[in-house]
Amino acid sequence: MKIKILKGTNEIGGSCVKLSTNSTTILLDYGTPLNNKHNKVYIKEKIDAILISHPHQDHFGEIININNKTPIYCGEVSLELMNATKIFTGNEKLSNNFQHFKAWEKFTIGDFTIKAFLVDHSATDAYAFLVEANNQRILYSGDFRANGRKSILFNNMLNNKELKNLDVLIMEGTMMKRDNLNFPDEKSVENKIHKVITKNENLSFLIGSSQNIDNLVSAYRACKKANKILVIDIYTAWILEVISKRSNVPNISWDNIKVIKQFGGTYYEKIKKHPDYFKGFPNKLFKGTITLEELQKNQSKYLLKISPWHIDKLLKKIDLSNINIIYSQWLGYLKDEFNDEKNVELLIELKNKYNWYYTHTSGHANLESLKKFTTALNPRKLIPIHTENKKDFLEHFENVLILEDNEEYKTGQKLSMYQANKFNNIFANELLKKEEK
Repeated sequence: MKIKILKGTNEIGGSCVKLSTNSTTILLDYGTPLNNKHNKVYIKEKIDAILISHPHQDHFGEIININNKTPIYCGEVSLELMNATKIFTGNEKLSNNFQHFKAWEKFTIGDFTIKAFLVDHSATDAYAFLVEANNQRILYSGDFRANGRKSILFNNMLNNKELKNLDVLIMEGTMMKRDNLNFPDEKSVENKIHKVITKNENLSFLIGSSQNIDNLVSAYRACKKANKILVIDIYTAWILEVISKRSNVPNISWDNIKVIKQFGGTYYEKIKKHPDYFKGFPNKLFKGTITLEELQKNQSKYLLKISPWHIDKLLKKIDLSNINIIYSQWLGYLKDEFNDEKNVELLIELKNKYNWYYTHTSGHANLESLKKFTTALNPRKLIPIHTENKKDFLEHFENVLILEDNEEYKTGQKLSMYQANKFNNIFANELLKKEEK
């Protein structure tokens, strides 16, 4: 097999990996860069299929630029969440040629045999892919972690004999230079949210991704323990509705959850425009709504999970100076290169003006977990992706092969450690450091 990372060797997000044999070519993910200053990848050659690891824009965002005849393989829930992203941002549903796979069941695309492994990530329905062809075995990790509410999936992969002694592991390294010390897992996030909403007798808001189900579960559990009500917007209500059809997660039919009526106009217009997609959701939706007037009567009773722009609008309707804002997402969204300039300005304004609390655990494996993963799987070659610090892999892992974007490697290629690093233009002093260790 030939491996070429089209994007992702020098950045977090925008991942796109090309695997090819003499007669079949597939892509693993085709994402939009997180950094809006980075170039996108444009595919001109014939692709037999694209596999999407999970429904985050930095892994699927560019499939809109692919010929609609090209098969796009993804999880069933992933497609619903990808379409939700499109519809609620004012776009049309995706019109690609979608095919679904199931976790832990093999399927074939030309020369390739593929098995999708469900992983723990901040996105629901996230997968790693084991790809086999010509007696070679590659595992693409996608985005994964060991610190979420589905960490058992990580442990299961460590003990899976099918994943031992891989020819190549293409592994994400988002957290190579970061740590989760303050919030090592979702339980710590839940505890911090509970502490904030318990000690403060004023209105509280939560800023975070509506598709980070683990985070919403943390907020719900914190509210339930504090005898408070989690109030969500229509978009979040729909995401929970989608997930609740397959998993036991909080949704608007549960106690302690309400949907705010205000600011729902544009959301509801999008729902009306796609009746086949939303089906009976509108009728269910308005059985559990709450009004702005009800919020005003007993402000300390509620935690509101709504967008920053809706927070701003609400605060213009209610004259409040002492509110709590719990920020529970990546800090990178407070920077212009990873977010719209106006969004950043608003977030900074809210941060400076009100009681601001940070509580977030990463959706990505930390260095300790990455080491456990590679030790258990023992790949012959380890290729970093989804990282800004690929050369740091040399300090922590064995058999590292550093690729640049668009640099090709053929599996089974016999390279010594020196040759491998020379092949990758690694400086001699970095080689010496590793040899000294």
